[in-house]
Amino acid sequence: MAGKDYYGILGVPRNAPEKDIKSAYRRLARKYHPDVNPGDKTAEAKFKEINQAYEILSEPDKRKKYDQYGADFENAEAFARARQQAQQQYQGYGRKPGAGGQYTTFETGDMGDLGDIFDSLFKGFGGAGARTGTAGRRPRKGQDVEHGIEVTLEEAFNGTKRILELQTEQACPACQGMGRTKSGPCGQCGGAGRIIRPRRLEVKIPPGVREGSRVRVAGEGNPGMGGPSGDLYLIVKLLPHPAFERKGDDLEVDVPVPLVTAVLGGEVQVPTLKGSKLALKIPPETQNGKIFRLSQQGMPRLNGTGRGDMLARVAVVLPSKLSDKERGLFEQLKNIRPN
Repeated sequence: MAGKDYYGILGVPRNAPEKDIKSAYRRLARKYHPDVNPGDKTAEAKFKEINQAYEILSEPDKRKKYDQYGADFENAEAFARARQQAQQQYQGYGRKPGAGGQYTTFETGDMGDLGDIFDSLFKGFGGAGARTGTAGRRPRKGQDVEHGIEVTLEEAFNGTKRILELQTEQACPACQGMGRTKSGPCGQCGGAGRIIRPRRLEVKIPPGVREGSRVRVAGEGNPGMGGPSGDLYLIVKLLPHPAFERKGDDLEVDVPVPLVTAVLGGEVQVPTLKGSKLALKIPPETQNGKIFRLSQQGMPRLNGTGRGDMLARVAVVLPSKLSDKERGLFEQLKNIRPN
């Protein structure tokens, strides 16, 4: 298989079920997360590699294509489509004899962009386009394109930029998208009228995006047929965070609280995605699992104003390595409160 071994990166077999892939990803993400390894470039590169592997293997359709074509499956699919278009375009090209020596014609009205290519070709040759009146169609906008993009929770919180390496379908410059030159089928595009070219594109991801958000980049889709290009839509996949869990626009985080503080009351520090900490007062006799809501400390609202809340969940920490005196005090408590 060409390219990266995503199964090997996550340390799972090729037949691993989805739950094992997710479990392996979470374990490795916690280990190599930049917050856990500040300034470690090797860990940062490993974290990105792990995310890339999970982004492919966690989606059944992408995983199936990866298993079939390898890591370069997007390019393989694009070239397969171009070949198929070329074959369809020239299969039975022109007019074909029908029963009794009569000629039948192509009907191009339901063929989409490829029909427009035929109409342009047959115009001037007395073909189907000229006789059916389809050659004079209005210009058509290009198709919209979707592209998956993975975003960390920190990037969704602050907004970010991405440099995308895209494989873009463009009109063939040699035949102007017609698929044919005076000498016959275009040699550059193989008659498809389209070529696939790599392209770098910088895009902005706004604060507040969530799983499944569609970020529109106008005019960066496929080229039109005499009309404007379509749009590019970035489909956001939000990566899990080792500490925070997103609930709508709210953020939930476990806050360690020492047993003594939970019993007698006190103050603890709550982490935030900005890197700062918030002071949280813990009332006496606070139970494990209790949730405190910190207003306006959650995620920014996408295309809106304000922010969600921070949900700080108490995680009582029991003492360990007790001294003899501490153990004695707990024995006294046991005798005072046997239940």
